[in-house]
Amino acid sequence: MRDQPRRGSTASRSIPAATAATFRRQLAAWYRRSARDLPWRRTRDAYEILVSELMLQQTQVSRVVDYYPRFLERFPTLAHVAQARPAKVMEAWQGLGYYARARNLHKLARTVTDNGRDQAAKLPATAEELRALPGIGAYTAGAVSSFAYEQNEALVDTNVARVLTRVFAPRARFKTSAGQKKLWAIANEVLPRTGRAAWTHNQALMELGALVCTARVAHCDRCPVRSACRTGRQTIGA
Repeated sequence: MRDQPRRGSTASRSIPAATAATFRRQLAAWYRRSARDLPWRRTRDAYEILVSELMLQQTQVSRVVDYYPRFLERFPTLAHVAQARPAKVMEAWQGLGYYARARNLHKLARTVTDNGRDQAAKLPATAEELRALPGIGAYTAGAVSSFAYEQNEALVDTNVARVLTRVFAPRARFKTSAGQKKLWAIANEVLPRTGRAAWTHNQALMELGALVCTARVAHCDRCPVRSACRTGRQTIGA
């Protein structure tokens, strides 16, 4: 997923501007009313956000809420991760599973901090620079860039892909290369113009997929963007 379309692409728009604007407005208003208070939403520290994003891959939010503060207390900066033996990082990750995430974090920390010697080293701000680091894919790069630095970057994970598919592209298949390319293009089309608005928009997309537009049940009857949703209009006969 490293070849997702960029904003400013010459490809023709697939979403009418008015539809995209309505979608953004309704989504943001719902998020302000309904967002969960999660610890990684209270920070703009890029390292802390990276840790949360890595933990949230393949792991339920409720479990991450427990592990996240303990991990940061033990390893408060990238330099602390880099200076630790890999076994110690893995030990702190114990119980979260998918330990390649911890190994990648350690490798990334050593790369960014010059093996722990540069204690003030920070993660880069742009998604392009972030994608060059070990273990960072397109989604994680977009998330860190947007949530830490308020860069105007799109992101597409499983929840976001499901929302965008149901709302704008019911025939898209995220597991295919063509489907991924289409959904990244849509994510860029509906992204707000400013990085600060994109922060809220991206958080809201993920939250909608987690709480309302879920994999098991779409809950179209209480979806805030159903007036813009192709699947929702068919489901509830609007």
